[in-house]
Amino acid sequence: MTPTAPDRHTVSARISPRGGLDILSRDEVIRLRDASSGGLHELLRRCALAVLTSGSQSDDPRAAQERYPDFDIQVLQQDRGIKLELKNAPAVAFVDGEIIHGVAEQLFSVVRDIVYTAIEVKRGDRFDLGTSEGLTSAVFEILRNAHALRTNVEPSLVVCWGGHSISRNEYEYTKHVGYEMGLRDLDICTGCGPGAMKGPMKGATIAHAKQRRVGGRYIGITEPGIIAAESPNPIVNELVIMPDIEKRLEAFVRLGHGIVIFPGGVGTAEEILYLLGILLHPANEGLKYPLVLTGPAGSKEYFEQIDAFLRLSLGDEVAQHYRIIVEDPAEVARTMARGMRHVRQRRLEQKDAFFFNWSLHIDHPFQQPFAPTHANMAGLDLHREQPMHTLAADLRRAFSGIVAGNVKEEGMREVEAHGPYEISGDPAIMQALDKLLESFVAQRRMKISGEYKPCYRVVTG
Repeated sequence: MTPTAPDRHTVSARISPRGGLDILSRDEVIRLRDASSGGLHELLRRCALAVLTSGSQSDDPRAAQERYPDFDIQVLQQDRGIKLELKNAPAVAFVDGEIIHGVAEQLFSVVRDIVYTAIEVKRGDRFDLGTSEGLTSAVFEILRNAHALRTNVEPSLVVCWGGHSISRNEYEYTKHVGYEMGLRDLDICTGCGPGAMKGPMKGATIAHAKQRRVGGRYIGITEPGIIAAESPNPIVNELVIMPDIEKRLEAFVRLGHGIVIFPGGVGTAEEILYLLGILLHPANEGLKYPLVLTGPAGSKEYFEQIDAFLRLSLGDEVAQHYRIIVEDPAEVARTMARGMRHVRQRRLEQKDAFFFNWSLHIDHPFQQPFAPTHANMAGLDLHREQPMHTLAADLRRAFSGIVAGNVKEEGMREVEAHGPYEISGDPAIMQALDKLLESFVAQRRMKISGEYKPCYRVVTG
């Protein structure tokens, strides 16, 4: 690596591959370098800048772009492989002129996934993205290309969902839960950002070290619209960038063996509804999928609000699919450990793989990307006169649109240009939704910093 420092805030350097990526074709390099080639260069630049600014306290995806307007990244093809050329990169990613190893690994993960998605998934003819089977195959191949699928490994991967904007007490609780799970030889997969996505990993690293467990997995799964607002935390040692939020969610539920949900905001509510919509489908009856909602004593009211909203919207039977545990990290970990044994037995009976949950049925509507336009948000069918798993799918899309309006560039531009999204439906559901969202705002769960201006309007009358 040959670094130069134009000023104390930035560094320019050339770095060699870390994390297994060392060969790209000339065509792949050209596409990554050419800003007119489907926008790949700009996508690469935005995702790379997110990795280089890990630890940022802003969740506005435009903040890093404004702070480092001269940053650029180029992929260089050389006889012995490739190198990344960084120009005016954030100095925080370097120590004495040398890039931090974990940052370098994540950078090459960005290149790997952007190339694979652009060449093999979106532009190739390998996958029929118009079918459920084709979409699941695409998710599988992206994960396999990222070496996230491992054979001959017992079920042990716990997916942890929760907010990026949580209180200090809630964050410390997520660390304690991660610690208890790590003591029981469980690995962690999160959305890879700050808050509830970082805490469980941090706790598990200490527990794995105490147990002298080598090779602990701290998997972070993100997507281009999220990564700039939720930069990967430095503990992530396996970063995977899925093409969109729907494939990201499917990757979580097919890769993981159980899910723990911590307090969060609309993004967490979206994830809860996505999973419950799947579990409520008749085709998944009898499926073993341990699901725990947990937080410290101060978060009890939060979970009561979530539970009430779910029961009102989807019926009391929805509660059979999850367990709420308050202020008991050890019991959360024990529940997950027991759940892993049940998952193992079920997979053996179904002759299903441990590393990818093929038998899980996911309806095509859950897999289709949702564009958060005003027309699409207004057109959501949020009424009870339909199967509960179908209602859950549209409720998930409502929360997805609010996430876009809060932290994704395209959603923020849409709201700035046309005003807040309007959401309407069954009056009782709308009143419950409005109350839940108001509680998120009051508890400052919508944004990390600054005053929150709602990007939505719930029509309750």
